[in-house]
Parts: sequence; C-alpha cells; structure tokens
Amino acid sequence: MHQMASSALIFGISGQDGAYLAKLLLDKGYRVCGTSRDREVPKFDNLRRLAIHDRVTLLSASLNEFRSVLQVIKDVDAEEIYNLSGQSSVGLSFDQPVETVDGMVNGTINILEAMRFLKSAARFYNASSSECFGNTIDGAATEKSPFRPCSPYGVGKAAAHWLVSNYREAYGLFACSGILFNHESPLRPARFVTQKIVRGAVDIAEGKLTSLTLGNLDISRDWGWAPEFVVAMWRMLQHERADDFLVATGHTHSLRDFAKLTFAAVDLDWAKHVVIDPRLARPLDIAVSAGDPKKARDLLGWSAATDFPTLVKKLVAAELQRRRDATAGAGSN
Repeated sequence: MHQMASSALIFGISGQDGAYLAKLLLDKGYRVCGTSRDREVPKFDNLRRLAIHDRVTLLSASLNEFRSVLQVIKDVDAEEIYNLSGQSSVGLSFDQPVETVDGMVNGTINILEAMRFLKSAARFYNASSSECFGNTIDGAATEKSPFRPCSPYGVGKAAAHWLVSNYREAYGLFACSGILFNHESPLRPARFVTQKIVRGAVDIAEGKLTSLTLGNLDISRDWGWAPEFVVAMWRMLQHERADDFLVATGHTHSLRDFAKLTFAAVDLDWAKHVVIDPRLARPLDIAVSAGDPKKARDLLGWSAATDFPTLVKKLVAAELQRRRDATAGAGSN
C-alpha cells in the first residue's frame, strides 16, 4: 500500500457510487471535487441525503468534450481520479444504445488522453461492470474470464475496460478497472428493478397498490451493498501496482428470491401480489451473473460483509424511513 492521497476528483459524483465514494473519501480526510455537466442544474440529491453536499467542490465538465476534461483535471490536480460517470441502467441502454456506448467510450478515453497529455501521476479508477461477462452459467467469472456482453451497456463497459488496459500497458498510467457486480442501496433510482420491487411492496403494504407487475423473475444476480463496494474502489488505488479487480459477494440469488424477501419484510406474501408480464423482459438478458472475488480478497483484503437477506432488509427499512421523513417534513410546512 502506498501513502494515502489527500485529494480526489470524481467524475459522476451525483450517482449512487459517486455519493458513497465521496463520503468515504471525506471521512478519510480527502479534499473531494466532483463534476457534472452543469453544476448549477442537478439537485445532487444523493449528496444531500448523505449530508455531504456542502463538503465537496462541484465543477462543470462534459466528458464527451476533451478540452473540458483536460481543463478540469489540470485545474483540480488531484492525486486520485475516479470515473463513475455515464448512463447506469442496463435496461435503458436498449432504448438509448448510441448515447450509452458513446458516453462510456468517449468519456473514458478523454480522461485517459488528458492524463497522458498532462503527464499526470494521478491514480485512475474506472468503473467497469459484470455486464461485460454476459452469462456465467458455466461458473463464476474471474478477472480472466472472456467478455460476452448481452446489452449496449455491457458493450460500452467492455470497450472502456480495454481502453484502460491499453493505456496502462502502452503509457504506464496507473489505471485500473473495478469489475463490479450488482450493488444496491437506498440511493438507487426508482427505474432499477430492485427499487421497483421495494417501493412496490411498501406501496401495497400501505394500501396504495394491490399488485406489482414484473418481468423475468428467473434471472440470478450477485447483489452486494453499495457502501461496501466503494471501499474496494478506493483500495484498488492504494494497491502497489495498477491492476483490475472483480468485486462481488460470491453468492447469487434469483430475482424471485429478492421479491420474496422484500414482501416478507413488510409481512406480505409476494405470490399474492406479483403479476408477471413477459413484455417487460429485455430483448436479451443475462440468466446468471456470478463472480468470484478471490483476487480482491487476497490482494486488497476486501470482502463483502452484508449478506443477501440483510441487504433486502436494509433497503426496505430505508424506504420506510424515507416515507416517514417525507411525511414529517410535509407536516412541518
């Protein structure tokens, strides 16, 4: 492990991972800067929910514009740079394939090129994804498993992953990719199926709905707790050499299991309320996504601490608390 850095630049600070990473780094004493296309427009709700909005420096930058990226990297002069930007929904990537792939590829190469041009000594983290692997029905994926992406999102992430590897080997940049499997938190947007299930179950428990319509419940995923996964990101940049690491819990569960536990957390039988609509299925989906986090455990000392049932309970508890807070806030106005 090298001497801990004191400053970080996060592209994509307004998302789930960006917000949790910013909090982690602030708690470690970092000066944290983060970017958005226009710092005056977004509400940065995730930063506000974690009570860190006033503790970070927000800057405007467009990752699709090289000069914009170059300028912000030069001005901030951070010791660590994290690329967590880009469209984050696999499902939405089928509706917005060009925007999704362009954003991932262009944003990543612009950061890498800016670092090369500036001869930056910063350590760079790129958010790769388990979606690069596609189906892992033959066994849990490792860092050496081939990429067979099944979505525009996965294709974009795979291309960005190899760009990072190329710049590391060709130019000696300290650049690495974290191949993260699914990781959830209360900061996930409602369009994600996990939040759709959590919010739907609570709505039914509160009498606001009678049923919840879902697509394919037979898919299996490795679901982890997002605040723990950002610790793995940080540890990658503390490692003695740049490398790629797979980050997962090592355990897979079906979406049916997720729905069952979620409804049970609000004392309901999921089978009495969930309606299956095949039209909600994606054009091409991953049946099983499983990862082996042995390398991260052995070299980074990182392993997931939150098991699947606990994760679901945390998500439900957070949603119930969010609604209580909203009710209390409305009552005080």
